[in-house]
Amino acid sequence: MAFTPTNICCLDPSKSNDSASLRLFCFPYAGASSYSFRSWLDYLPKTIKICPIELPGRGIKIEQKPYQRIEPLVKAIALEILPYLDKPFAFFGHSMGGLVSFELARFIRRQYNLEPVHLFISGRRAPQTKNFKPPIHNLPEADFLQELRQLNGTPEEVLNNHELMELLMPILRAYFTVLETYIYSDEAPLNCPISVFGGLQDKEVSIEQLEAWQAQTCNSFDLKMLPGDHFFIHSSQSFLPELIQQLNVYH
Repeated sequence: MAFTPTNICCLDPSKSNDSASLRLFCFPYAGASSYSFRSWLDYLPKTIKICPIELPGRGIKIEQKPYQRIEPLVKAIALEILPYLDKPFAFFGHSMGGLVSFELARFIRRQYNLEPVHLFISGRRAPQTKNFKPPIHNLPEADFLQELRQLNGTPEEVLNNHELMELLMPILRAYFTVLETYIYSDEAPLNCPISVFGGLQDKEVSIEQLEAWQAQTCNSFDLKMLPGDHFFIHSSQSFLPELIQQLNVYH
């Protein structure tokens, strides 16, 4: 199966397996590119077409200015993927990607009366829960870098590369701004099942904050905890067989 990253300005699913009966749209964490999902090709069957979303400022859209608010970001993604929601589809999002995928699911329900068959959330607290951490997007550079180190999602060689960080810093700040300016608004729960994955050593998200996702669905809910910190998706992909098993019922 070909790896076909998508982005909110240019979506070309024709390069992947059009015979797939279900599309899985994947949303990366803040600052990551669509290629963080490349290894999934070794696990997903041909019946599932992976559609990683490439956001402005990363990967093939490195020259595009990133968004700083979630509302225009979600609207832009919705408009771009709408023509490709003619088959059963599911969303997977890690960290910031989890929040984006949730708000996208609510947006397309409001605007188009469409919903994913399943929503997979990874390493992200439920949107209605309180964030007890102070914002970091406007910190001085040295302090911001230290926060990135503590999150353990950016390789040390990248953090120590001054020229590379000059390029990445505005992008990272922009997407942390998306997260830290987000205001939850109450709506009816989604009709699709929600499956949540968390890291046992994740200091950013508590089990209670993950369990709170249950309030966002009137369908089934399950939570699975895996070894690893906030970026356990890189160290443990044992959740993929379960994800595939749950998607198999829709095609």
